[in-house]
Amino acid sequence: MPTVGRTRGMKHILTLGFAALATILMLQGAASPAHVVHLKDFAFQPSVMTIDAGQRVMFENSDDEAHTVTATDKSFDSAGLDSGQTWSHVFARPGTYTYFCALHPYMKGKIIVRAGERP
Repeated sequence: MPTVGRTRGMKHILTLGFAALATILMLQGAASPAHVVHLKDFAFQPSVMTIDAGQRVMFENSDDEAHTVTATDKSFDSAGLDSGQTWSHVFARPGTYTYFCALHPYMKGKIIVRAGERP
């Protein structure tokens, strides 16, 4: 009979382990934005992106120089991003959001936010 108790215990441990792994993978997927803009070669790449309202965009500085992501209307600002740093912003409302790098004003980008579908 001791073998039965060990088998049940192992099944319980495996079930908990699989549940924990599934939760971790789900949370990682939720935390990873699907939309990424790279700051590379002194440009925003892509320079124009279309998303749905409520989605997050991550900006990643892939340059050797610092950059910012600053809204033209000053509604958001990343502050300085050193090489390799990231910053993200959730675009909650539909509209067109233009932005630039405050350190290199010729760097410009645009996020177009659609109303999106509601369940």
